[in-house]
Amino acid sequence: FSLKELHGIFPWLVESIFGSLDGIIVGWNLRCLQGRTNPNEYSVALDFLDPSGPMMKLVYKLQAEEYRYDFPVSYLPGPVKASIQEQVLPECSLYHNKVQFPSSGGLGLNLALNPFEYYMFYFAISLITQKNSPVTTHHVSPSNSAYFILVDTYLKCFLPTEGTVLPPPSSNPGGAIPSPTPRSPAVPFSSYGMHHTSLLKRHIAHQPSVNADPASQEIWRSETLLQIFVEMWLHHYSLEMYQKMQSPHVKLEVLHYRLSISSKHHGSPAQSSYQALHAYQESFKPTEEHVLVVRLLVKHLHAFSNSLKPEPLSPSAHSHTASPLEEFKRVVIPRFVQEKLYIFLQHCFGHWPLDASFRAVLEMWLSYLQPWRYAPEKPPQSAEPLPRSVSEKWAAFIQENLLMYTKLFVGFLNRALRTDLVSPKNALMVFRVAKVFAQPNLAEMILKGEQLFLEPELVIPHRQHRLFMSPTLGGSFLSSRSPAVTDASFKVKSHVYSLEGQDFQYKQMFGTEVRNLVLKLAQLICQAQQTAKSLSDHSAEATATQSFLSWFRFTPSDMNGSYTGNDLDEIGQDSIKKTDEYLEKSLEYLCQIFKLSEAQLTQMMMKCGTAQDENGKKQLPDCIQSEDGLILTPLGRYQIINGLRRFEVQYQGDSELQPIRSYENATLVRLLFRLSSVLNERFADQMEVLCSREDFVGRLCRYHLTNPHLVQKIRYSPVVRDRTSYNWGPRISLRFLASYRTLTSLLMIYFLASWFYIGPVGCTFITLTGYFLYAVIMTFFFEGWKPHEH
Repeated sequence: FSLKELHGIFPWLVESIFGSLDGIIVGWNLRCLQGRTNPNEYSVALDFLDPSGPMMKLVYKLQAEEYRYDFPVSYLPGPVKASIQEQVLPECSLYHNKVQFPSSGGLGLNLALNPFEYYMFYFAISLITQKNSPVTTHHVSPSNSAYFILVDTYLKCFLPTEGTVLPPPSSNPGGAIPSPTPRSPAVPFSSYGMHHTSLLKRHIAHQPSVNADPASQEIWRSETLLQIFVEMWLHHYSLEMYQKMQSPHVKLEVLHYRLSISSKHHGSPAQSSYQALHAYQESFKPTEEHVLVVRLLVKHLHAFSNSLKPEPLSPSAHSHTASPLEEFKRVVIPRFVQEKLYIFLQHCFGHWPLDASFRAVLEMWLSYLQPWRYAPEKPPQSAEPLPRSVSEKWAAFIQENLLMYTKLFVGFLNRALRTDLVSPKNALMVFRVAKVFAQPNLAEMILKGEQLFLEPELVIPHRQHRLFMSPTLGGSFLSSRSPAVTDASFKVKSHVYSLEGQDFQYKQMFGTEVRNLVLKLAQLICQAQQTAKSLSDHSAEATATQSFLSWFRFTPSDMNGSYTGNDLDEIGQDSIKKTDEYLEKSLEYLCQIFKLSEAQLTQMMMKCGTAQDENGKKQLPDCIQSEDGLILTPLGRYQIINGLRRFEVQYQGDSELQPIRSYENATLVRLLFRLSSVLNERFADQMEVLCSREDFVGRLCRYHLTNPHLVQKIRYSPVVRDRTSYNWGPRISLRFLASYRTLTSLLMIYFLASWFYIGPVGCTFITLTGYFLYAVIMTFFFEGWKPHEH
């Protein structure tokens, strides 16, 4: 194919691989393609899309000719789209000089992208736009998909932790791949800030030879790749956050711009501010797969940044020897990731469902908080692994990411207080967070960062809005670097104000308010431990009572009992034991982090102990007595929701009309009910006379006939409280014969009798005789026990 033909089919080829932006064309469905299920397609896709494969060779071939491809602005993330439609250029240099207005008769704004950008835009945004097929998602592991592997491959190729970025296979010797030609938009744009000259361009211009450092020619691919990934995956948030993100500085620039063009409006497609804000209603719901891919990005960026070579001792030597790639490593996280990841995590913490799927978000957050895990040095191996102390060299990272540690920790506390900690998965999440924050020296460094932020402001005369020392201020990551600031307090304040604004009311992680939340969590952990223990004891008791002899009882033991089920009943004793271990270690770690004393723990344990009565059974949920009966308090509702306490619900109606149980045969229940009803109607008077006798016959009849006495039913409700009396009288109940347990017992008796050559008639006679003797003995010694009521 000629270059002109390749240029024509390139957009079609990209769409065929990654799918259309509207999701109608699925493409190769890389997110569901796995080597285990489709090995041939999997290997072909990875080879074709490899950084040195045919597709990238085509990209570089078209890149050399400076072709441009239109990408609709309407498919960009909500905040970026709304900003461009509002005629405010986003901070990211990725969009600079690329916005193109349609020709006459065209609709919508477009970005003019070079082939590499166009390919990566489609690759990155397919994670958001393409919906998985419901038929295939049940058996797909996101971390094993072709898409996940390709993300990892591209990161390792364009953001290498060792060596330099490999040059493109088809690049011209001694020449760099050209960057997009600047284009002037039809309507002028405001900007978030000043556009500084790229340090990369200045670095190349001052080199004695262009060929001296090949990485300096290709570093733009690393910058472009990361910008696209961050913009497509992290630049999402709610309308409220979008409005908050608009600093007073930006709003003032937009106002000046609109005033300047209000008198000469010529029907441009740009929307008004109100229209743009109204149109921006993106309901961003990241998937677990999305979060896993972002976590992969975070982990690789930590490894990439930690591979930075140590700075030379001489400052003059540094200015001459630092390569663009090394400069990139130094600023990659604060300039690119920090702000957008913080907003992304805040969104997830506030909107993610209160279930175990939050584990993915949690692990991504914890990965960002621990850059030392991805440092090149390895911890010394020892026979007994001890908690590794966090080195003081990470103090600067912790201080410059203070909100990531403190505010998000408070957000996690608020989530944990609303979850059921008896669930092993929820208990594991609390354990993971407590374990990370309990690493030696970490809490002290966070406390030091808070102290630096709370220092009085002495040398900051004019604090600028939320762009004060913003990591993303300006254009490229290599924009003229801000002068080194030695004041640690200044750095911490700039971090907090750049992310939250100058009117932010900081809540200290080690302050009284958060400490009270931790105490509440510790109390909930104690309660959850006791709940898990009581469930374990109940399960053990139930197992012990189901002995072989219970099969020969003719009635189910829980026919009229209360429901005491819990999720743990289906999980098993091992998981209950794990839950207890997680909660115990979590409590221990929280005590280490917040220096909780033994006296406080003892007091909490005593409070938890009062929740149990003398027999070790749970009390009723917290209620208040009113003229209408018991009314749940907010604490009582919380206790019920989290399974900490519950009302003992008992069936108070006619025992014959209870719902058919899983251990009963539905057909037999209905037939035996009809037979019992006929017998009770016909012999009601005779049974009443027999049960009224005070001799042995009367006691025997009362023992066998169901409900021979007056039954009072009391109804409790927040609205009405009444007492109703029912007198069903003596009745015959044959429902026990519909129990599978009873039927199995009878079959076993007949089977054993056949071994001794006893026929069915003889076996029946022996069984009835034996039961009669058993009933006589029970009548003499324990009249109160009635088989039909237990």
